[in-house]
Amino acid sequence: MGREIEREYLVKDESWRQHAGRGIHYHQGYLCLDMERSVRVRVGGGKGTITLKGKPEGAARDEFEYPIPADDGRQILERICVKPIIEKIRYEIRVGGLKWEVDEFFGENRGLVVAEIETGKLFGEIAKPDWVGEEVTDDPRYFNLNLVKQPYLQWQQPVGN
Repeated sequence: MGREIEREYLVKDESWRQHAGRGIHYHQGYLCLDMERSVRVRVGGGKGTITLKGKPEGAARDEFEYPIPADDGRQILERICVKPIIEKIRYEIRVGGLKWEVDEFFGENRGLVVAEIETGKLFGEIAKPDWVGEEVTDDPRYFNLNLVKQPYLQWQQPVGN
């Protein structure tokens, strides 16, 4: 069984960019937006994936990911997935032996920038770079599937990055 343990944070400022490479532009959509389970299709970097995720249990949840042809993924996004489609560029930044992923969102979620790290453990302190701010792991507004239901631009009081 696949299991991910991931923590998510708001990004405080633009200083992360000096450590980031090009990034990969992703389009992702959902076939199922249930909090108990979700089915995501993602296309980026010339690859496609379909991912099944279980109910979040804090920072952990079941996750199963499988490759699909990128062309199939694009057709599923266009024809079947719930709209709007999530658009983001994901950057990898290595700091102190840890791999951070920074997602800069566009489209209906433009202005939102979050950093995530797969920790491999549920608890414990993580050495955060200066540009990493408030933890939002347990705030369901930031779940990508909820950014489809209620995009960042529709929030009444957006949280600053």
